[in-house]
Amino acid sequence: MKIKKILFTGIIFMGCFHFSISQNLLEILENEQKDTLGYITPAFKMTRITFGHSTEVRSKNILEVFVANRFWDLPSEQSQSFGADRMSTRFALEYGISDRLSFGVGATTFDRLWDSYLKYNLVTQKKGEKATPFNITLLQSGSYNSSSRPYSLVVNDFSGRLSFTTQLLISRKISSDFSFQISPTFIHRGFAASEADDQNFFAMGFGARYKIGPHLSIVSEYYKTFNPIKSFDTYGPFALGVNWEVGDVLLQFMLTNTRNMVEDTFITQTRNNFNFRNPNLNFGFNATYVIHFSNRLKKK
Repeated sequence: MKIKKILFTGIIFMGCFHFSISQNLLEILENEQKDTLGYITPAFKMTRITFGHSTEVRSKNILEVFVANRFWDLPSEQSQSFGADRMSTRFALEYGISDRLSFGVGATTFDRLWDSYLKYNLVTQKKGEKATPFNITLLQSGSYNSSSRPYSLVVNDFSGRLSFTTQLLISRKISSDFSFQISPTFIHRGFAASEADDQNFFAMGFGARYKIGPHLSIVSEYYKTFNPIKSFDTYGPFALGVNWEVGDVLLQFMLTNTRNMVEDTFITQTRNNFNFRNPNLNFGFNATYVIHFSNRLKKK
């Protein structure tokens, strides 16, 4: 009888101990789940809205193969009879160093620019007890003009051909379908077209995305430069387009007035207004192929 009582008491004690541990574990898991579920799905699925960067940063060990194209016609007296008269292409590789930091390099055929960037996600929008109302990402990019002589005033050395762009990208997913972004921007150009032109520029970008389907969204973007170039007429770059997600391939189609694809050029040197007169309206097509290195390593 004594043995039975001891066993019975031991079983009750172990059961209470197990129940206590289970409750503690459940509380821990619930707290972790709350934090995980607090993060809101990305405001912009793609790392670019149209021509400009969004607040999104690719996850660790993900490589993006990025190809951007712009097609446009010349004025009627110079125009040809097929498709588009001119085309520009930018090839780039972009890699997620960590879940918050990504790095990219690219080259453009039209203006012969080599460019690179670092992009770091400072804050991620989330809800719950520790809510954060915005996504905030810092972008630092640079470009090198490799053309023979872009302007007569260009100093023909390496530093004179460099330009730098610093952006603070701030976005908010306002609803399940609508996201908005503002982009305070500072640009330093290593050369100027005229002595009257500044080398430092301040601009503000605006971008938006509206989801119209599980993998389809309408996007738009615009930049306003507060101290534009004076030696020739420039306009704020504007784009209206559609983003389409097809598995690991991301497609973007747009109409835009800028044929440049690097920040320091399309923000400060867009020479055409947004209208249907040649050569003002360009058709843009971006394609991104996403390679998941971590998944491939796990399969091996």
